Amino acid sequence: MMWIYAAFILLLPEVWSLGPVVRHSAFNEWSDVDLTCSNKTWDETLYVIWTIQLKYKDECKISLDDGGRRVDTCNDGKSLRNTSSDRPYLHIPNFTNGDEGVYKCESVYKGGSVRYEINVAITVPPSISAWFEQEDNKMVAVCKAERGKPAANIYWRHAGNLSDVKTSSDLDGFFTAESRLEISDKMDTENLSCAISHLFWREEQILVPKPTKGNVPWLYIPAVAVLVFFCAGVLFFAQKKLMILRQCQQSDSSPAKTAPTEDVEEVEPYASYVQRVNSIYNSSADLFT
Repeated sequence: MMWIYAAFILLLPEVWSLGPVVRHSAFNEWSDVDLTCSNKTWDETLYVIWTIQLKYKDECKISLDDGGRRVDTCNDGKSLRNTSSDRPYLHIPNFTNGDEGVYKCESVYKGGSVRYEINVAITVPPSISAWFEQEDNKMVAVCKAERGKPAANIYWRHAGNLSDVKTSSDLDGFFTAESRLEISDKMDTENLSCAISHLFWREEQILVPKPTKGNVPWLYIPAVAVLVFFCAGVLFFAQKKLMILRQCQQSDSSPAKTAPTEDVEEVEPYASYVQRVNSIYNSSADLFT
């Protein structure tokens, strides 16, 4: 019986390595990711092989043995590194949607081996928005979380009608969640808000719907009408004042009346007097000759 027990102990690591250990991990977009395959140091490790199956690329391998020989058929920035305690790990810089996939590793060390299959996913925050719009002569509040991974959760902070959340996905695997709430006549729209939760955020995001898409809500129509009439009145009085000002400027710039011309006799009295004196002097001279 003792030899059977000893053989079992010797073969136990091989029994452990018959099937891979399956793990699931998710990482934030643009973060640096480190994946470990074994807690053995290089003093005990013979080689480490990572087989990577990405969604949008062909299968590739990254490996390193105790002799320092490296193999890298991925050529996309991933690399095998060592911790401060000389334990190997796979480093993925700036994790993106293209790095999602299945990462299989095999670590062979003195006395046994281990195998892992890690399903790696990405966490991407969605773009969020909320607005009012008209639909079939009814006012609807819309809350939307676009292109996130995984899908976001949406609910309305009110005590009225309940609304369903519709979720769709695109070819890249990003999810869009949308909730539409019909506004009743008695609903308080000023205090209406929607809450969006996502794995990327620690806290919920609260949005107040605004009239930024679709038609302007009916509750804003009176204010718009008052504003239009006010602007029209201001424009009318401004034009009236401008016309009056132009008339005043024209009256001030009209030419003054010219003074009447004086008689030549009054303008030149000395010349007429000299002419008369000369004629009398000439007459007297003829008498004495």
